[in-house]
Order: sequence, then C-alpha cells, then structure tokens
Amino acid sequence: MAPKSRVPEKPSASTSSAPKANKGNSADAQQIVQDVWNKYVNKTPQRVKLLDSFMLFLIVVGVLQFVYCLIVGNFPFNAFLSGFSATVGQFVLTASLRIQTNPENKAEFESISHERAFADFVFGSLILHFFCINFIN
Repeated sequence: MAPKSRVPEKPSASTSSAPKANKGNSADAQQIVQDVWNKYVNKTPQRVKLLDSFMLFLIVVGVLQFVYCLIVGNFPFNAFLSGFSATVGQFVLTASLRIQTNPENKAEFESISHERAFADFVFGSLILHFFCINFIN
C-alpha cells in the first residue's frame, strides 16, 4: 500500500475574509442603529419624546443612587430603598403612561383617553411617593 501524499491545505475563503465580514457587520449594525434613530426622531410625537427623556432621567437617577450606595455606604438603608423604589416605581408609571398615550397603541386603549391616562399617572405617583416618604420614617 502506497503512502498517501500530503498536500498542504490552502486557507479557506471564510478565514481570509473574516476581517472583511466583521467590518461589514459593524457597518451594518451602525447603519441599523442610525436608521432606528432617524425613524425615532422623524416619526415619534413630541409628547412621547418628552416621556422618553423623563424615563432616561429616571434611569440616570437610579444608577446614581445605586453607585452612591456602593461608594459611600447604605447606613440608612431604608432611605436608599425608599429613594430607589421611588425611582423604579416612577419609571414603571411613566412607561405605562407612554404606552397608553402612544398614538400607535390607539387600538389597544380605545376606551382610555389621554386625560384619563394622565390622571391615573398622577394618582399613582402620589400614592407611590406617599408610601416612599412614609417608608423613610
């Protein structure tokens, strides 16, 4: 039996084009993000953008509270819990208001007017903050 001849393997096309594929994928991802941002800026109503900016503010406040708790400490732990709960609860209430007042969701919330949704938001916020203030002591 004759020995098999060994031929050096040629690099496959997939390995030689891997850097190009990664570059193309990042360009595609960047294009997708840019398209989503442009559609958001052009098609989203001003009221929804305002609610989104408030929700972003609440995220920043929650992160700052958590970082402060990690760095400085949480001696009055109930105060940290109360403030962080108020931030998270207000975020949830704002997300609910955004869903109910978004014109794209009109079919799901036909029976709820924008004024009713806002009144529910204010009432829920008052109850949330009442409990958070009482939790502090």
